[in-house]
Amino acid sequence: MDIKRTILWVIFSMSLVLLYDNWQRANGHQSMFFPSATQQAAPASAAAAQAAQNDVPKASNGAAAPGAPAAAPAAAAQPSGEKIVVSTDVIRAQIDTAGGIVSRLELLDHHEHDGEPVVLFERDQTRTYMARSGLIGGDLPNHTTVFTATPGPRGLDGSDKVELTLTAEKDGVKLAKTYIFRKGSYVIDTRFAVTNDSGKPISPTLYMELTRDGSKVEQSQFYSTFTGPAIYTDADKYHKIKFEDIAKGKASVPAASNNGWVAMVQHYFASAWIPQTGKDHSYYVEAIDNNLFRVGVQQPLGQVAPGATVTTDARLFAGPQEERMLEKITPGLELVKDYGWLTILAKPIFWLLEKIHGILGNWGWAIIALTVLIKLVFFPLSAASYKSMGKMKDLQPRMTAMRERLKGDPQKMNQEMMALYRTEKVNPLGGCLPIVIQIPVFIALYWVLLSSVEMRGAPWLGWIHDLSLPDPFYILPVLMAVSMFVQTKLNPTPPDPVQAKVMMIMPLVFSFMFFFFPAGLVMYWVTNNVLSIAQQWQINRMLGKNKAKTAAIAKS
Repeated sequence: MDIKRTILWVIFSMSLVLLYDNWQRANGHQSMFFPSATQQAAPASAAAAQAAQNDVPKASNGAAAPGAPAAAPAAAAQPSGEKIVVSTDVIRAQIDTAGGIVSRLELLDHHEHDGEPVVLFERDQTRTYMARSGLIGGDLPNHTTVFTATPGPRGLDGSDKVELTLTAEKDGVKLAKTYIFRKGSYVIDTRFAVTNDSGKPISPTLYMELTRDGSKVEQSQFYSTFTGPAIYTDADKYHKIKFEDIAKGKASVPAASNNGWVAMVQHYFASAWIPQTGKDHSYYVEAIDNNLFRVGVQQPLGQVAPGATVTTDARLFAGPQEERMLEKITPGLELVKDYGWLTILAKPIFWLLEKIHGILGNWGWAIIALTVLIKLVFFPLSAASYKSMGKMKDLQPRMTAMRERLKGDPQKMNQEMMALYRTEKVNPLGGCLPIVIQIPVFIALYWVLLSSVEMRGAPWLGWIHDLSLPDPFYILPVLMAVSMFVQTKLNPTPPDPVQAKVMMIMPLVFSFMFFFFPAGLVMYWVTNNVLSIAQQWQINRMLGKNKAKTAAIAKS
């Protein structure tokens, strides 16, 4: 029995099934393995957005926030406020005085394929994604209260920062929100000041939350990246939460702490509320309405005596998942760039890719150079694999004859085949195990290239102007198919006719899928295949020389 080919056949079959299931889920169909009542969501409706605006969280004690009272009816719709636009060199933010919320945010250094800036926060008829904050613990100013903006500059105008302060008052309690935008930064420093002029003590709780519809942002139907809330604490580390789990009431959040943050994650970009370290706060997630979710943090401000003012700080991050930048903002924030269970391998691989890019100045050439380096490191393992495969290829005629002769007696056939392996000193797994050892590294490299926002808009040469988009002329996928076909020809032909046909069809199947993959990923696979072909050809050549030398010695 050819164990190696059986293993490869199983891996290939499972890969096809998983890819098909992934494609089904990406298109909103039910998963074969992870059925859920909530699949990929449609864009949020205007009614859902209205419900969100009128839904104020209740105080929580480390668990998911219990539902607030039912959303106000349409007659009690949130008043429309002034839209104040504040710009820096990297972001353009729109602050709505109705609630003092960040209702729109553009990333000026990152562009869509039509040349327009990427819009991270947005609130309109089709999309809801915004940053909100306010007070709970009484009839206090919250994200449904109309604020008043103080006059002042709305751009840097040669300065390193610009501030916007909004104030609102309810029953003698005044809340002042100050947003501080800094040059070159995706972090908005936020200061909250609560002044108690009500004549009686109050115990307000500050909440900061990110509200988003459940629609995903993907560039291909053939791969899927995580979209949804995430919470980090020093104790529980990085904790992703699926929209489906929130909708079904199965989501869990970390216990209350005095550190950590909450985030909304999507492909390439993220947002996060980072409360003041050292202050007690708790976390919550909730489905506000159909296809509308929120994740937030609550911080008790203690008792505020009449005439007193209490202040606290927080930070709102909204920007690209640039790993080095995220590491400097707060502990653990770089984990929103999600490598999954291969993070321990992916992080050093990305570090090396960055270093190579620093030398070559082009991400495309950096990918090629990194692939070459990895292949060199694994050359001894690859050589052992190809040598084993070469020996198996030499035994193929004898194994085929043996199968024909003993096809009516499988037990004896297996015994004689194992005896043949021992006589010829061939390990049937010798060609497979070295490859299996390398698989985690190359999967980690795959996720590095898929997750890195640096690939977005990065050119290589000629016709490749964006490594995050598919090859516009399908040249790389065709080269991928050719390289896989050549590899198949170099490998021993399976004795089973069905397996032989499958091995010949594999290049076509995979090349079809790679037509829709980012060019950077396809470039990595093409480079890897070409290097594998070169290695295999050279090793086969060396084996051929050794055979000729052995035969010459035997004749003499």
